[in-house]
Amino acid sequence: MHESGQPFRPISKREGYPPLEDLGLIGDGTTAALVGLDGSIGWMCLPRFDAEPLFCGLLDHARGGHFTLAPEDLVEARQRYEPDTGVLTTELRSPTGLVRVTDALALRSGADLTDDAPADRSELVRSAVVLHGNVRLRAELEPRGGARTQALFSGLEVRPSRQPGLRLHLRSNRPLTGLHNTYDLRQGDRLDLVLSWGRFHRHHRFDTDTMLRGTADAWRRWMKNFEYAGPEEALVRRAAITLKLCDDWANGSLVAAPTSSLPAPIGGIRNWDYRYAWIRDAAFAVFALRRIGFRGEADAFLGWVLDAFEYSRRPRIMYDLQGSPVPDEVEDGELEGYRRSAPVRWGNGATDQRQHDVYGEILDCADQWLLSGGEIQPALWAGLAELADTAEQAWRRPDQGIWEVRSEAGVFTYSAGLCQVALDRAARIGERLGLPQGVARWRASADHLRRLVLEQSWDEDAQTLSAHLDGGGTLDASLLALPLRQVVPVDHPRMVATTRAIAERLSAGDGLLYRYSHEETSDGLPGDEGAFVLCSFWLVDNLIGQGRIEEADALYASLCARAGPLGLMSEQINPSTGEFMGNFPQAFSHIGIIASGVNLARAKAGAQG
Repeated sequence: MHESGQPFRPISKREGYPPLEDLGLIGDGTTAALVGLDGSIGWMCLPRFDAEPLFCGLLDHARGGHFTLAPEDLVEARQRYEPDTGVLTTELRSPTGLVRVTDALALRSGADLTDDAPADRSELVRSAVVLHGNVRLRAELEPRGGARTQALFSGLEVRPSRQPGLRLHLRSNRPLTGLHNTYDLRQGDRLDLVLSWGRFHRHHRFDTDTMLRGTADAWRRWMKNFEYAGPEEALVRRAAITLKLCDDWANGSLVAAPTSSLPAPIGGIRNWDYRYAWIRDAAFAVFALRRIGFRGEADAFLGWVLDAFEYSRRPRIMYDLQGSPVPDEVEDGELEGYRRSAPVRWGNGATDQRQHDVYGEILDCADQWLLSGGEIQPALWAGLAELADTAEQAWRRPDQGIWEVRSEAGVFTYSAGLCQVALDRAARIGERLGLPQGVARWRASADHLRRLVLEQSWDEDAQTLSAHLDGGGTLDASLLALPLRQVVPVDHPRMVATTRAIAERLSAGDGLLYRYSHEETSDGLPGDEGAFVLCSFWLVDNLIGQGRIEEADALYASLCARAGPLGLMSEQINPSTGEFMGNFPQAFSHIGIIASGVNLARAKAGAQG
């Protein structure tokens, strides 16, 4: 992956939809947009990540809406990010000329992105310049469901039909005759467009150069905190920015992905809304970001987790970005879905599932919070201690597990392992705070549960730990995460054997892994799915811990080579075609890029020392 020098590519669509690899992400810490190689923005929710989409042509190219800025008769294009920023440029070639479009969700001038505060301007900037030749440039703004417009002295007021309370303002350096405009431009000519919402900007100075420069400068100041010297540094840098683009800067929460209902696989019904904050994702993100210099973001995630838990007094697996319950899951029958993969869903039905790993995630976050200098007040400690007491018994009861299966619940080994984490971290916190009540019992229960995971889930015939605590030899790639959470030693003979079994039996080829075998495990949904990217990074981490550095290095390089031209990763990959599947870009996958890169760099440095 390179920040520049990408070759031009033909514009490719299937059933009217672009491949996910041809999309670039821009954002401002409040919302995000996906910009296509064809100059079309087919996804943006306003005013925040989990709001109604203004444009969702990615889920229905005919009715979903878009904001397109592109020459007529487009032939080919290429994209790149301005180095170390969230500013995206797309060069689009027609038979008669070449135009460069620069896109950004603008940030406030002088914004400090390390500050736990909003930095957005509530403005989307699209700036086009003709590099050579002549082009007829189309500028089309089509909100989903249409919109009413009213001319203002500085542009157009736009009222989307589906969001009448959302007041948009479209400004340009050239006349706007409506939401569809065409301009004949020559070399050196420019077309600047700014779409504003929230605060009104019609009386502000129209200066897109200053807005774009201020946005790029804010990103580069933030990236000065980046600390990493290891394999695939350019991709790790881009992964850090991508995670920041998935971060709600004001609240400290992190969306699993900025999209909803992108299918895995195409044509299936495994289409979920990921625009919410999972406790699990935040916990993994903390590990990754702290180790590359972004301690402020790590602390913000930790604080958000503890705030959400303390506010709700209930250990939910996910929350909306402000720490409130996630909306009920509903199907949108008006949209055909990406590449006709219905249904499109808003909200997430897994929010009320029983998933026992959440106890470990919350208490692990509390432990890290304390280690980073945070305080745990008595009221919060009382809730955390109660959580540990619950975890002490909960592992015996069936749950839906880390993968949120929609079938009959089971006693998952990973869930029991994270209950062990809850008990272990509660004991640690109690010891540090000098609060001995419960510590000895939690420590004894944690030790017992660690032994139980290694003994009870072990299948002697299959020579592996099993997905369920009663053994049986059924595999689940989440077992690879047990050493990463310090549940079992990574070099324990049974973990080494399990790593080998997963690499062989869950292999999707070329280092890719399935989460589990659909022939052995019923998850309550029809059809198969693709290879889950994060699981392969977990395999890298296990190989490192077992001293197999060369194998880990080769696997890490092959996984990084699968990133798209812009350095972005999806949730899943189609093993037969290499195509991206699932919501995009996926925070989990970029966490894997960072965490495994750090682990590999440290292991190689140790081997050389």
